[in-house]
Amino acid sequence: VDIHTATAAQVYGRSEEDVTKNMRRDAKVINFGILYGMSPHGLSIATGMNIVQAKNFIDKYFELRKPILEYMNSLKEKARNDGYVETLFGRRRPMPDIHASNFIVRQAAERAAINMPIQGTEADLMKMAMVAVQDKLAGTDCQQLLQIHDSILVECPEAEGERVAELLKTTMEGIYKLPVKLTVDTSIGKNWGEL
Repeated sequence: VDIHTATAAQVYGRSEEDVTKNMRRDAKVINFGILYGMSPHGLSIATGMNIVQAKNFIDKYFELRKPILEYMNSLKEKARNDGYVETLFGRRRPMPDIHASNFIVRQAAERAAINMPIQGTEADLMKMAMVAVQDKLAGTDCQQLLQIHDSILVECPEAEGERVAELLKTTMEGIYKLPVKLTVDTSIGKNWGEL
């Protein structure tokens, strides 16, 4: 299931087969924008919708995905009550501005309270994966060169490419058991531009 196509179908009231590229793009913007507390104004700028359309889109999104709104509200409440939020693994981020009298400062803290547990957990998972991959590459002619967002770039002899790609896939997908399966795509190339 493609989450962006599914979101577009639900919000626009269409079948997944009838979702256009533009509809999917709008849904992708909101699926990711939600993590950052995207406003109707932000959605309108990102998609070209007018403000009313963007507000209706966001309202429809949350109407269809009430648990997401409840989760976001619970994170803001936790930040207000405890003064911090945390990742799945317990790494905490203090939220000193969550009670700020300045509305803009307080809103920024609320957005950070929503974003940090999600993005922070991804960062924790990536660090765990990098350590595990490094352990498995020890003693080989392969080495991690860099990590960008959710990707690890490994340099290895050409003959090892397929094996290393499979090692990356199985290691990263198995790094931690979550209710939703982590899926990893790999690619092989002679240089970064070919990936």
